[in-house]
Amino acid sequence: MSNKVAVGLSGGVDSSVAAYLLKKAGYEVYGVTMDIWNKGDVDASTSNCLGARDKEDAIKVANALGIPYKIVDVKDRFKENVMDYFADAYKNGQTPNPCTLCNRMVKWKALFEGAKYFGADFVATGHYAKIRKLPNGRYTIVNSQSATKDQTYALCNLTQEQLKRTLLPLGSYEKDEVRKMAVEAGIEIAAKPDSMEICFIPDGDYAGYLEKEYGIVAQKGNFVDLEGKILGEHRGIVHYTIGQRKGLGIAFGKPMFVKEIRPENNEVVLSDNEGLFGSRVLAEKINFMAETREEIEASKKIYMAKIRYNHKGGKCNLSFEGENIVVEFLEPQRASAPGQTLVVYNEAGEVVCGGKIIRS
Repeated sequence: MSNKVAVGLSGGVDSSVAAYLLKKAGYEVYGVTMDIWNKGDVDASTSNCLGARDKEDAIKVANALGIPYKIVDVKDRFKENVMDYFADAYKNGQTPNPCTLCNRMVKWKALFEGAKYFGADFVATGHYAKIRKLPNGRYTIVNSQSATKDQTYALCNLTQEQLKRTLLPLGSYEKDEVRKMAVEAGIEIAAKPDSMEICFIPDGDYAGYLEKEYGIVAQKGNFVDLEGKILGEHRGIVHYTIGQRKGLGIAFGKPMFVKEIRPENNEVVLSDNEGLFGSRVLAEKINFMAETREEIEASKKIYMAKIRYNHKGGKCNLSFEGENIVVEFLEPQRASAPGQTLVVYNEAGEVVCGGKIIRS
């Protein structure tokens, strides 16, 4: 293989320093940026991910580092695999995690298109994680040096072929170190803040976005308790997520939380905090990394699973129902939400597999 690498430049500090480090290490570096916005989509100039300003910043970084640069058009792919998926999930009472799907179906595909254009064998990003080849011949993602910026969760859907040709140069660095290197490299955006919200809903108004872009109008319905007793009226299921307490709009005399969303009859089930805890999670569309299904079934060991990005994780046993994976936590976990991403780790911090939660 050659030493050519196509780096995904997002206009942010992390991807810029990733390109800088690879060039410093002797790689022949090329910059690739995704063009995700169709005319008429949310205002790209205000988006916090690959908006107009970000693309301008990416070009500046490429020029500053002296690397060739290309924009790859993925507008249709992004709309189908990310935006449409997000809207459909919310309409069906789920809490989607579009970033984990975007990485596999949109971002990495765009990077490999750019790599093909430049004749590069590798792609790279500024994610805080490491790629490890295991004795069984499989590739996996492992926790980064920086616990506060670990991004293994977001990469759980990458395929073996994608991992085999991916470089993650920031896996051994802390965020403050990366910003210092950006200053040393003369990268103007060294102090640029990280993007936090979903890129195509920069104001965080999910219900407003779904109504404007997809015509999904929130329909009022009933809050009910676990026995089905009507407690009051809700504003529409798109306004709620599992575990939510604030914004219910009704005083109950005690803390109440969203336990379940039932799109089939437009109900939002409420419970006390204790009612949010459960030990069993079922997930579908499993992507295997460190271990195959056969290896998991044969091992009978204790794993650790996360049911959302900021979940600290819980020890668990794994089994299968058909093509789906069953997670049995040793201790009950709070607020598992259908639509969210499940990520399973082994004791070495390696991603074993990931999937989409369908029931808890």
